[in-house]
Amino acid sequence: MVSASPARPSPADLAAAQDKTIPDLIAPGLRVLFCGINPGLWSGATGQHFARPGNRFWPALHRSGFTPRLMRPDEQRELLELGLGITNVAPRTTAKADELTADELRAGGRALVERVERYQPRVLAVLGIGAYRTAFGRRKAAVGPQSERIGETALWVLPNPSGLNAHYTVDALAAEFRALRETVETD
Repeated sequence: MVSASPARPSPADLAAAQDKTIPDLIAPGLRVLFCGINPGLWSGATGQHFARPGNRFWPALHRSGFTPRLMRPDEQRELLELGLGITNVAPRTTAKADELTADELRAGGRALVERVERYQPRVLAVLGIGAYRTAFGRRKAAVGPQSERIGETALWVLPNPSGLNAHYTVDALAAEFRALRETVETD
């Protein structure tokens, strides 16, 4: 039986979510720590990562084989049982990622390195090439595995799953996620 979707945040809820933060979904020794750019207003209003209905994170995660079924944002805690977690480069919620400053992304990158050193996931997968380039000072980085590491943690860049990223369809996103999953499973 499929349970009903949670209630949609009201316009007032979304407005009140501006600049909030939501907790990381993280634990030591994860297979993959997915890292969004920053939470959107839906995420801030619900306290759930990738909560906006048009975001393709959850479908891409499932179609790539990371999850056995399509999960909803309100089921995010189940990811930990699969060795998966979620964090963000910048912690504050905004309507669009372009509301963040380069300084915020660089500071977020430094804080992210500290989190990775503390929790030591096998792979850190940053969701958004522009945010990765700014946060880590890698102007020529491309989607896929990166040559740098954070301690023993491998770095991987995936496309931003936001519905605003028209460059990638859900199937194209899933293919990129699948390449990561297949690499993690063979290591």
